[in-house]
Amino acid sequence: MKASLKGRYTNDKSTAAVTLSVNAGDGKLRASMTDATVIKGPSLNGLTLAVEKPGFFIIDYDVPKKDFRFQFMNSVRVAEKPLKLTYIHSRGDNRTVVDGSLAFDSANKLSANYMLGTRNCKLKYSYVHGGVTTLEPCYDIGKNAWDFAISRRVNDDVFKATYLTLSKDLALEWSRNSKFNGTFKISASVNLAEETKIPKIIAESSWDLEM
Repeated sequence: MKASLKGRYTNDKSTAAVTLSVNAGDGKLRASMTDATVIKGPSLNGLTLAVEKPGFFIIDYDVPKKDFRFQFMNSVRVAEKPLKLTYIHSRGDNRTVVDGSLAFDSANKLSANYMLGTRNCKLKYSYVHGGVTTLEPCYDIGKNAWDFAISRRVNDDVFKATYLTLSKDLALEWSRNSKFNGTFKISASVNLAEETKIPKIIAESSWDLEM
């Protein structure tokens, strides 16, 4: 059995979540709960059950909402290049999203995200320079707007900056993934269009435990 503990802290509140997963043949059974599940006594709030076959499908069941979410993954080759496809359907809001990513080589990748029946479609190009610096321009077709991100890896640390041109949101992020000390991420975002530019601070941490 594997347990994952996650904490999230913002300017005005903090939350926590626990995920328990058990291997079942070539699949996994998973249960996730948040602090809403135990605050003010045990309840079903924040409880999600899932069955997963890594690389093929994930079926989530939101217990309090009685809602299913289906996710199917597949990979094919196009002109000898790997194309990864993901189909996601949420039954409750009847929303279907299709993701696709085509890797031309180890440094160049094109990905797309499209919500069926809408103009909500995003195209993103990813370029990795020298194996440590990643540039990611993204074009939102529905909003006719560009987003830009740049990140750089330094040992176990990743530093990232993101700018959304439509909303004029600028975000800076520092994350670290360590097998001994867990994973943490600290980010600060500010809206450059607002007169009072008060940054929103978010800190996240997680630990994986084998039981």
